[in-house]
Parts: sequence; structure tokens; C-alpha cells
Amino acid sequence: MQDTPGKIENITFAQGADSTCPPPRGIDQRPGQIICGDIDMRIDTHGVWHYQGSPINRHALVKLFSTVVRRDADGQYWLITPAEMACIHVEDAPFLAVEVDVTNDKGVRCLKFRTNVDKWVTADADHPIRVDTNAKSGEPRPYIQLTKDGTEARIIRSVFYELAELAIEADINGKRILCIESCGARFQMGAATET
Repeated sequence: MQDTPGKIENITFAQGADSTCPPPRGIDQRPGQIICGDIDMRIDTHGVWHYQGSPINRHALVKLFSTVVRRDADGQYWLITPAEMACIHVEDAPFLAVEVDVTNDKGVRCLKFRTNVDKWVTADADHPIRVDTNAKSGEPRPYIQLTKDGTEARIIRSVFYELAELAIEADINGKRILCIESCGARFQMGAATET
């Protein structure tokens, strides 16, 4: 992987792969497509891609890989090219939402997010925002769903603060909850605090 290939078809994972990884559940294998197994590729919690223990510093290569990331029915992430299926490890979410653009079309506010690989996605019913809580720190960990298979981008802190400025309070089951609206859909961000 010395040079950045122009097409994903020019990349091969089979050499050096650990074939103990089971095939992806719920993703059909094409005729002739090789299941490589685990290729020692990892995406850390900061969105940095690593291959065989070293970070991948070429953004063009990361963007190329990002086009073939898929999540199987068990939640395992894969790189799936026309020729191969390779298992990768993702510590949190494979992508980060690093920017938000707020639009208003005929009175309907929509939130468009840019990921760290320059993909844009609009929060709506098919691309929901969800907020988990970090078990250790108690801090919110927000995500936006990018694809139908459940692949997400974690919304970085500065973008989450922008969303908090746009949040409204709603009464949900007798509790005051902060919510954010986008394209007619409403997403819960967490409990409203007393001020």
C-alpha cells in the first residue's frame, strides 16, 4: 500500500490476512469474491486509520477505503471490494462528523453534517441522531447514522455544542428533554438541566 491507488479495485487484502474471522453475516458473497478475514486494520476512537500498527497518513487512501466500509448484521465492520471482503476493527464509530451546516427551506430546518472523509449527510428519519452516555465520564457521545446498515459517524464535541445551541426543550413522559429537529424529524439529546 505504498502508493495511493486510483481505484479500490487495485487494492488487495488477501496477502497476510488472518482467515480466522468468520464471513460477514447478512452480506452476500459474490461469485469469485474472496473472504480475506482480519487484515489488521483498525480505526481508533479519534477516527485515525491504522494498518498493521501504523497510522495511515495519506488522506486520499483513507477516503478510498471509506467508500467500501460496510457493517454486517452482527455489527462487525468490513471493507468490501468487488474482489474481496476484509474484516476491520473499529473502536467507536468509523467516521467523525466534523462540521454542521444549518439550512432553512420554506421554514423547515435541516442539519447537514460533513464527515472527516468529506461525505455529507442530512439528519432525517433515515439518518437519525442518537446520543449515548460515556459510562466512565458521564459525557454525552452523539452519533449520526450514515447508511442503512447502521454505519455511524460520531459527532465531535464542537459540533455537538453547536447543536446544543439549536436545541429546544420538550416534555417527554413528564421529563424535560433537550431535542434537536432536522428535516421534520426530532431527536433527543438528553435531559434539560435546571438553570
